[in-house]
Amino acid sequence: MPRFAANLTMLFTEVPFLERFDKAAKAGFKAVEFLFPYAWPAEEIRQRLDANHLTLVLHNLPAGDWDAGERGIACLPERVSEFREGVAKAIVYAHALGVQQLNCLAGKAPAGVSDEVLRQTFVDNLRFAAAELKKAGLRLLIEPINTFDIPGFYLNRTAQAVAILDVVGADNAFVQYDLYHAQRMEGELAATLQKYLPRIGHVQQADNPGRHEPGTGEINYAFLFAHLDRIGYGGWIGCEYKPATTTEAGLGWRQRLAD
Repeated sequence: MPRFAANLTMLFTEVPFLERFDKAAKAGFKAVEFLFPYAWPAEEIRQRLDANHLTLVLHNLPAGDWDAGERGIACLPERVSEFREGVAKAIVYAHALGVQQLNCLAGKAPAGVSDEVLRQTFVDNLRFAAAELKKAGLRLLIEPINTFDIPGFYLNRTAQAVAILDVVGADNAFVQYDLYHAQRMEGELAATLQKYLPRIGHVQQADNPGRHEPGTGEINYAFLFAHLDRIGYGGWIGCEYKPATTTEAGLGWRQRLAD
């Protein structure tokens, strides 16, 4: 049976971030994930996790100036020092929060920089991050993101991500496979999950169109949840969707589609 983690960046947004842990636990979640912990002391987040008996399954490496529209810096050749500083910061938070894997956002390809330079920068940064995370006992993830929602995002297809990981050559580096982004860019969800299962470290979900709850759009989530069980995926599934109304009102999908 699938195990679902509430994405606190997207769910329970009617309350401040630190109050969302209580809401997730009361809604029946046993695990959570979110984009970034860095605006809060790690001790405060850990207290909320422990008080609610929640497991943290994922957060991201620092990704530049999010409020200004940046969506990662790992492919940007002029930001290598900042990226490496962010890796060290993320490891400190990961150890304090008990998370076992960190996601690296590639970023948007800047104008005027060749694909060769962007790819080599990304590969070099991933090799550095994977080596540092391995010393810390952590896994590194990279996430393809659709270019409709984030135009210009450098890493946008599953095969591209796997090819880059092949060059990186780190045994603790995997793909974060987001079903919503993959549906928008390439479809073939079931076949891709099965083909690349050994390379997938984490799965996230939302329906399309609208990025709302499973069952509100075109993706056959009842089939996909059962498919993930059949092919032996044993990780968490992050619920990274925008509730169509409120989080609580939409949670019926767990019984309808996943039991």
